[in-house]
Amino acid sequence: MGATKKEWTREEVAVRILAGDTLVVYNNQLLRIPQAWLNAHPGGSLAILHFVGRDASDEIAAYHCDLTLAKMKSYVIGTVETSGGVWEPLVPPIMTGWVRKLSSDGKPTWHNEATPLPSSNISSEILLVERDSCLLQNHGPTLSNLIPPPSTLSLKDQARHSAAYKVLHSRIIDAGLYKTRYITGYGPEVARYLLLAALSAVAYFHGWLVMSAVCLGLLWHQLVFTVHDLGHMGVTHDWTKDRLIAIILADFIGGLSVGWWVDNHNVHHLVTNHPSHDPDIAHLPFMAISTAFFNSLWSSYYKRTMVFNQFSAFLVSLQHKLFYILLGFGRFNLYANAYGFLWRKAFDHRRARGGWWSWRLEVIGVLFFWCWFGAVLKGCGSWSKAITYLIVSHVATSPLHVQIVLSHFSMSTEDLGPMESFPHRQLRTTTDVICPPLLSFVHGGLHLQVTHHLFPRLPRHNLREASVLVKEFAKEQGLAYAEFGFISGNGEVLSVLKGVADQARIVGMVADSEIREAMNKKAQ
Repeated sequence: MGATKKEWTREEVAVRILAGDTLVVYNNQLLRIPQAWLNAHPGGSLAILHFVGRDASDEIAAYHCDLTLAKMKSYVIGTVETSGGVWEPLVPPIMTGWVRKLSSDGKPTWHNEATPLPSSNISSEILLVERDSCLLQNHGPTLSNLIPPPSTLSLKDQARHSAAYKVLHSRIIDAGLYKTRYITGYGPEVARYLLLAALSAVAYFHGWLVMSAVCLGLLWHQLVFTVHDLGHMGVTHDWTKDRLIAIILADFIGGLSVGWWVDNHNVHHLVTNHPSHDPDIAHLPFMAISTAFFNSLWSSYYKRTMVFNQFSAFLVSLQHKLFYILLGFGRFNLYANAYGFLWRKAFDHRRARGGWWSWRLEVIGVLFFWCWFGAVLKGCGSWSKAITYLIVSHVATSPLHVQIVLSHFSMSTEDLGPMESFPHRQLRTTTDVICPPLLSFVHGGLHLQVTHHLFPRLPRHNLREASVLVKEFAKEQGLAYAEFGFISGNGEVLSVLKGVADQARIVGMVADSEIREAMNKKAQ
């Protein structure tokens, strides 16, 4: 890593980032993340790349246990120069499409995935926030054209929110809310899983196939919530144990990939509702929750342009009518994403990520799933009954997909830049679904999404208690804490979808008019 420097200026950090270093600020210390760890990071490389040049103190504390935080000390290469104790952030290269890739001669160089440009133009894509770029003129021509973007946020206010969040986190820890309730929390969960499995099996052997399929689908629906907890290390708090249990539940019983889910979900948590970067709102050509998608945005997660054309405009114009139908078949989309991830990872030289053993076990688990589920379908007696069983069991999981989108689709998708603090971003982009305690199991505890997004490792059976403290925090900081009832929440989402659909319809009409005009001119 080289010699440790006592203090790094903002300009020096920018120069080192341009030179290819992965630098992240943590509690006013500068961390240099080695390429080996960037590749091996269990949460995926994007979770780190989105915070290059930024203060990631709150995010790091929220996602890592004390043992991991202690290990990070080996990556410290000095402290950073601050303004009033606050680091002025840089825009991470990944946010504008820039990544480091090996060139034909085997050397790492900058490559713009979003808009292929010569590597010499990288400097024009890394922006400094609220500081005149002339400060960097003396570092050479490659840094002379850094442009400060406008910001609607106050760095002082965001620093205040961040400081208050740290106090809140301490209160959460002191209250013992990171302790998992194995008996009173997961005891009823396990009993429910066994009951649904037993009901599905009994109904199947009695020939009540629809009832069996419904119970199996509800079992998958419930298991996903525990897989979610395990993916966040929110059960045993040990990565290996949580991952092993998650693979059994997700892959062997559910046919999905927890490795894909963690890779996807961590990015969603860190850049929530960002049109170009959050994979959980990237649903073109079928849906768009913002007119920003009309610009054919580049997805930094999926590594492709989300093309908005006439076909997309047509489907999006109907999205509020097709919404529940699409979510009803959402599990098939999970299969596609999960198996695509496992296939790509088979050829990925960065096999250390998440443990190579876990990839092998996941593949075995998926094969095992399709063996037993294939046998179930074959035992239905006919193709028509098998297809019915397949569809009913998968549609029965759709409440999960509805619940997930309620938490974000009606919230802000605005990009407020790297200055925005972690708590401000999560409260702005996330909402709770009001639910009686007795029915919380239907939502897997994740109706308390605001608290979960602020404290992702928190065991879900402690979220309600923690949400009381979070609401106090939001009130003290003058931040809105959004929550809707289930019915009104559905109405909010449908309203957003209809608003975008109406805009898409207009875009489609304009496109049709232009095509007809062009054809008329050609005919003349």
